[in-house]
Amino acid sequence: MTRLATHEIIRLEVNGDDRVAGVPTHFTLLETLRYALGLTGSKQGCDKGDCGACTVLLDGVPILACITPAWEAEGRAVTTVEGLGTPERPHPLQDAFDRWGAGQCGFCTPGMLCSAAALLDRTPEPSLDDVKEALAGNLCRCTGYTKIFDAVLDAAGVRGGGPGADNGENEGGDAG
Repeated sequence: MTRLATHEIIRLEVNGDDRVAGVPTHFTLLETLRYALGLTGSKQGCDKGDCGACTVLLDGVPILACITPAWEAEGRAVTTVEGLGTPERPHPLQDAFDRWGAGQCGFCTPGMLCSAAALLDRTPEPSLDDVKEALAGNLCRCTGYTKIFDAVLDAAGVRGGGPGADNGENEGGDAG
C-alpha cells in the first residue's frame, strides 16, 4: 500500500478483477467499493455493523464491509452482489429470490444474497435452521423472512417450485 498524505492507493481483487483506487486512509471497504469503484450493489445502512446491508464476501466468508477497513481486503478476494451473477445468467439465489418475491424494497437483498451464497458454498443442502443462522446478521424490514428462507432453500434444491407450486411445503409461507 502506497500512502499519499491522507490518501492511499489500494489494490483489490473484486469479483475476479484486479482493481486499483486512491482512497482516504479512513475509508472502509464499503466506501471503497461504492465511492471509489462504483459498485453500489452493497448498501450503506447503519454504518455500525448491525443491519447486514453491506455484507460482501471476503475470501468466501461474509463480512460487514461498513466496519472493515479497506486495507484489510488487500491481497484477498472480494465478492459483491455484482459478482454473483449477470443479467443473462443470474446466480441460482438471484433467480430464486425473484421467483419467491423474496426482495421487496430490495435494500437488504444484496447482503442477504452474499450471506446465502456463502452458506450454499459450505452447506449445499442446508436445513431451515442453517439458513436462519446464516442470515441472522441480515435485517429485513419488509418480508417477514419466510420468502427469503424459501428462496434460499429453493436455490439449494431443498425446496422447489416457487410460490404456488403444489409441493405442500409453502403452506402459510407468505409472511410478507
